[in-house]
Amino acid sequence: MQNTFIVEQKPLMAILSSMQPICTKRTTLDATSSIMFQVGHRELVLKSTDLEVSLQASYLLKESNLETVHTFLVSGKRIFDLVKELEGDINFSLEDNQLVVRSGTVNLALNIKNAEEFPPFPERIENLMHLDASFLIAMLNKVAFVIPQNNTNPALNGLLLELSSSQMTMTATDGHCLAQISSSKYLLEESRKWLLPRRAVFEVKKILEGCQEQTIFLGTCGNQLVFSGDSFNFFTKLLVDQFPHYSAILNKDGFVAATVDRSHLVKALRRSACLLTGQFIATKFDFAPERINMSMQNKEVGTLREEVPLGNYTGATLDIRFYSPYLLSGLQVLPEEKITFYLKSAARPIIFESETEESNFTYLVMPVSPTALSA
Repeated sequence: MQNTFIVEQKPLMAILSSMQPICTKRTTLDATSSIMFQVGHRELVLKSTDLEVSLQASYLLKESNLETVHTFLVSGKRIFDLVKELEGDINFSLEDNQLVVRSGTVNLALNIKNAEEFPPFPERIENLMHLDASFLIAMLNKVAFVIPQNNTNPALNGLLLELSSSQMTMTATDGHCLAQISSSKYLLEESRKWLLPRRAVFEVKKILEGCQEQTIFLGTCGNQLVFSGDSFNFFTKLLVDQFPHYSAILNKDGFVAATVDRSHLVKALRRSACLLTGQFIATKFDFAPERINMSMQNKEVGTLREEVPLGNYTGATLDIRFYSPYLLSGLQVLPEEKITFYLKSAARPIIFESETEESNFTYLVMPVSPTALSA
């Protein structure tokens, strides 16, 4: 009797799709281009790793006649490309060191490899706390956009996650901007912190977006951080570099508050950005009671002069230069129409703040040297 099992195409496709960024990344081991299949009488477990991040996902089989667990490796890209072109139920069988695939009139086979070639997979997860997936996604979305890809300072290429008995905080910076979100909704009695690589942050975000109604468990496995859902475990190694000490730059002593209409300022910044043509040219902001005078010149393109109404500002007139795209990035994640920010001097950052019932968000942008005003 053949060893056969039946899987529905859509849920299998979802798992294989989430594993593609992992199994297609080049590593020192050829086996990491494969996905490990562990199939038994009731459950199919798939595993993928690139030695930095790992994903394990499970699926309750529609039908299976396997009495023992069979473990083997299949090319991750080939099985993904194949399943993508199928529909409905897919009948798999193990025959002569091949995985035979049947669906409708389709009948083909893929070579499989011995699972012993696969690198050891993380085990023994210690769960620390649980969170709503939708809440975790919302927090990640507020800060992940700041993380640079290849900063010369390795510590900046990650997101700092801090947990304590008073709050949960996520912080990211590229050296020019800093985004931070904190909440007291989820707490941990023992203070812990981890520096997650940028790639892991975006991979786990994609996975969580497919299970927003679930409860997610946060845990550790050796020196890795683990995000677990109903049918998956996502493991990531951590950056060992020292994240910059950021508390001093967030100190608002001596700063003066002001308010501005978000949509008005965003539109003005977009117009300013239209004149950049890929160049790093600062926009001049003259902050004064009741108004911001914006001006920018690109000798190859043209000039901009615009006034934006400013509310509740009682400080001295300040002449500060900022790079418009840096401001735009943060303003686009602020939910309020009337936003609050803080200023002190031309040498200190502009600090935006947003507060909801569940979290507090801070976005900071450093000023630009006057020499970057025009080009």
